[in-house]
Formats: sequence, C-alpha cells, structure tokens
Amino acid sequence: QVRLVESGGGLVQAGGSLRLSCVASGSISGIRAMGWHRQAPGKQQELVAAITSTGNTNYAESVKGRFNISRDSGKNTVYLQMNSLKSEDTAVYYCKLASLSGTANYWGPGTQVTVSS
Repeated sequence: QVRLVESGGGLVQAGGSLRLSCVASGSISGIRAMGWHRQAPGKQQELVAAITSTGNTNYAESVKGRFNISRDSGKNTVYLQMNSLKSEDTAVYYCKLASLSGTANYWGPGTQVTVSS
C-alpha cells in the first residue's frame, strides 16, 4: 500500500542540472532509508544516492561532488539534485523506500533521465 511518485526526469544537455523528486504515501510506519538507484541499458542497476532516517548519506563514487540527496522535514519526500550531468548519467532512475519494519522494499515506477552531448 506504499506508493512512490517520481518526477523531474527529462532531457538535459551535458553540463546541465535536473532535480528529481520522490513523494511517498500510504501505510508507512517508519522509514529506514530512501534513495535513488539507476539502470542504464546493458548495465546492472546501481545505487546512486541514499539517505537514512538519521540523515546519513551515501553516494556512488561516480556522482560524488555532483549529486546531492536531501529530504523534507516530513521525511516522506526525497530529492536528488543532479549537477554537471554527463552522458553516462543517462539511465532510468528509480526511487526506493526501505521501511523500518518488515522486509519489503518499495520502488517507484522510474523516471527517464537523458543527457545529450
């Protein structure tokens, strides 16, 4: 019953910026972490950035210094600010929510980010 709604994807020129948003709703008793994963054609899914309920963040090495993950005060919305975008950032980006209880992880439908050069 948890729903994740993503927005902000699109087409951008290399060197440009995009901000992805993910809003979680539904029966959420607690959030352990929220984050973003991405998958490009022919590649494995990889974690891009994550933020825990305590504010600890984790980034893929390839995006450090360029991307920033944040959340709102209600802890039900997570953002991914993407700067200095490169062609290799082109992928489908998925929002993920890890609940504090239970074993299920919840995923958004994905949003396409395309960086042109």
